[in-house]
Amino acid sequence: MSELAREAAIDRAVEIVDAVAEQTMPVPVREVWVYGDVALGLDPIDRLDVYLTKDILLRDDADRESEFRERLGVEGVGKTVRAAWADEYPEYVRANASGHAAPEQCLAAHLLEESEPIHLEVCNASFEDNVTQRLKGARARGNYEQLLDPRGVCLWAEGQRSDSAVRKLRESELAFPTLSGALETLGMDATEAGEAADAVREYRERQSGTTVRGDVV
Repeated sequence: MSELAREAAIDRAVEIVDAVAEQTMPVPVREVWVYGDVALGLDPIDRLDVYLTKDILLRDDADRESEFRERLGVEGVGKTVRAAWADEYPEYVRANASGHAAPEQCLAAHLLEESEPIHLEVCNASFEDNVTQRLKGARARGNYEQLLDPRGVCLWAEGQRSDSAVRKLRESELAFPTLSGALETLGMDATEAGEAADAVREYRERQSGTTVRGDVV
């Protein structure tokens, strides 16, 4: 597994915030969070975990879908991702297995370098709401691998940067419990929380390079 020096990881997180704040994105992005190891003050970290809260694109330029289908071989541009973004960044347009533009894959292509050790989570729900939803789902299935680590820091929301959050990250001022301790505060007992934390760690150890997950809640 690759490692990132802590300062380099925070610099990358800031670069992602800069891109979201200053550039056209394939879909509107409302929040940028980092979570997990980078929030804990570890140095180096195995991976940088980034969470984006996006809006579902309801109105854009659906009349141009056929134009992009012919030009890029992808369905849904102008419906699920912005046509103006695809005009500006055609090299970042990505499709899912059915050939439709995939917002999470488009965001990853735009924001991340190929194979860098970053995991990107993209969801229409806020970070805190999705932590709760993923926890409910994991407990219902008895499968904890896809739990969302609740120890997160918001760096950008609704057009506003949090310079204080970045400063606290750089100076390792944030105090978080262990993963199992954080899960206990969300309602797990100690035994279940320990089992869940082990499952999350084992899953993460099997990941490498750039990974992306898209969720709709």
